[in-house]
Amino acid sequence: MFNFRYMRYRHLNYKRFFIYILILLSLIFILKGCFSSKEKIEPSPTPTPSVQEGMDQYKNVAVYYNGTEYTTSHGKHYSADGYYYGLKWQCVEYVKRFYYEAKKHPLPNLFGNAKDFYDPNLAHGEFNADRGLVQYKNGGNIAPMPDDILVFTHATYGHVAIITEVGSDYIEIIQQNVGNKTREKFKLTVKGNSYIIEAKNPPTVWLRKI
Repeated sequence: MFNFRYMRYRHLNYKRFFIYILILLSLIFILKGCFSSKEKIEPSPTPTPSVQEGMDQYKNVAVYYNGTEYTTSHGKHYSADGYYYGLKWQCVEYVKRFYYEAKKHPLPNLFGNAKDFYDPNLAHGEFNADRGLVQYKNGGNIAPMPDDILVFTHATYGHVAIITEVGSDYIEIIQQNVGNKTREKFKLTVKGNSYIIEAKNPPTVWLRKI
C-alpha cells in the first residue's frame, strides 16, 4: 500500500532542507558583503594644508604652513604695535611670536638665523643678552622645561622650536616650517645630574626666561 504519510514526511524534510540551504547561502552572501566592504574602506589621505594656513597652536599662538620649501618666506611679519616677528612662516618667526604673545618677552636682538640664537661664547647657565634669556647646554645639569626655546645648530641655518611637554624620558616640541610636522618628540635621558635630549641631530642648547 502507498504510504502517503511517509511521502508527506519526506516532502516536509526536503522543504526544511531547502529552507536551511537558502538561509545558509543568504548568511554567506551577507558575510561576504561585510568583509568586502571592510576591505574596500581605506583611510582618507591627510590633505595638504594651504600655504599660510594655521595648522596647530600652543597657548593660543598658531603655527602656520610655509609650504614644502623651507627657504621660502611670505613677507615680513609685525605685531600690531610694530614688533618684528620675522619672515612668514619661518621657524624663527614662530618662536619670536610665541615669546612676544605668550611670554610677553620681546627678544632684544631681532635678527639672525635660528642657529644664531645660540651664543657659543657663553658657559652653561649664563645669560644670553641677545635673546634676554638664560642659556643651558644639552647634557648639562638643568632639565628642559615647557616653553623653553630649543636651539638646533646643525645645517646652514639651524632650527628653533618651543618645548610643549616634558616627560620622564621624552620631550615634545612645537615647530614651524617643517612641512606639516608641527609636533615632534625626542628621547630625554638622565645620567646622574646630566639631562640629554637625544636625536639624529640633537639640540645644542635650550633658552629660558627667568
